[in-house]
Amino acid sequence: MPTPADPAQMRQANSHDPVLRWATSARGRKLTATEHEEVRRQVPELFGRHFLQIGHWGSDNDWLDSSEMLHRAVLTTNASAKGQARVDALALPLASRSIDAVLLPHTLEFAASPHSLLREVSRVLSERGKLLILGFNPWSLLALRRWIGLEPRALPRDTNFYSAGRVSDWLTLLDFEISSVRRFNAGFPWLAPRGSAQFFSPATLLQPLCEGYLIAARKRVAPLNLVGRSQRAQIRPLVTAPVANAVRQGVEPESPTS
Repeated sequence: MPTPADPAQMRQANSHDPVLRWATSARGRKLTATEHEEVRRQVPELFGRHFLQIGHWGSDNDWLDSSEMLHRAVLTTNASAKGQARVDALALPLASRSIDAVLLPHTLEFAASPHSLLREVSRVLSERGKLLILGFNPWSLLALRRWIGLEPRALPRDTNFYSAGRVSDWLTLLDFEISSVRRFNAGFPWLAPRGSAQFFSPATLLQPLCEGYLIAARKRVAPLNLVGRSQRAQIRPLVTAPVANAVRQGVEPESPTS
């Protein structure tokens, strides 16, 4: 088993990359550890054969290790990250409906077009496929540091933060069903990770200030409407039943005037 890397050495090796420099800082490692725990909470609900991670986050790509799916792969979007392949996230070289679960670890924040990325993910996900999205909250202190530029505790200014509500709206337009939204942070407010469906408490009022969130969504399956053969219009007989029976028996039918 390989020994974990020294955080000081990791920071020195990644000093040229401001994203990795933040991810390997004390605050970044703490938030990333919480994100790992939140992803592991969702893994038992993922079923199928193919689990795909699009994008790289942190110093290691061990997000999929807790999954028992047969095939797991990491597709990176930049040359410096490690993975099975480097791809264009907006044009994935994958067949439609071929992946059972997808993880986006802060991939939307650095995508040129987050809408196009989500459409591409929707294309490759199978029916009832599951999608996990890790994101940064634009209303947190982390976002404030990003705008002020407090290095090394701030992410680059070109990092795009999208709220959980906004991402959920995008997913709804792509026929996704939101299963859960979990919020967490590594500093103020000092709250335990909470879901949007939990009971109300005073801590709920501070949830909008949490630094990160995890959205779990599932593709909707369009109902199959069986269109049956249209029934032919009923045609009324020209000869009524009593008259027809009388004719068959050789009886002269009575005249209506008699």
